[in-house]
Amino acid sequence: MALVKWNPAKELLNMEREFNRLFSSLSSRFGFGDDGEDEYENAVWMPLTDIVEHDDKYVLKMDLPGVDKKDVKISYVNGELQISGERKQEKESKDATFHRIERAYGKYFRSFSLPEKILEDKIEAEFKNGSLTITIPKAEEAKPKEIEVKVK
Repeated sequence: MALVKWNPAKELLNMEREFNRLFSSLSSRFGFGDDGEDEYENAVWMPLTDIVEHDDKYVLKMDLPGVDKKDVKISYVNGELQISGERKQEKESKDATFHRIERAYGKYFRSFSLPEKILEDKIEAEFKNGSLTITIPKAEEAKPKEIEVKVK
């Protein structure tokens, strides 16, 4: 028998999932659209993410240790960046016993609403050493401009 550490964040995610399922069923009954929440509904965990804003771009850095590059799916639809995939669990061998499993396994999902003024066709992603870095360039009109004040 493997011991599993209780994760309160997972309980909150389950509660949020149940609320979303409730609202999803109400929206389908009354003709609201389905946003493709299947990835979210099946997610077991959410990778930690840092978001940094520079003058000319946004950078998202996401920890995905133990995930293969082929198991990472990134999409941008209607102003929302979605990252999903799966981290596969190690198989318990007959000559070893797991005493504690703290790392999350299974499907993951994160989504971020992006500002309208970005260059969506220039979004770049790099996956290296279990870290995913997504660079989102700002459109020219979104970049801060300096206004010179003349003193007389």
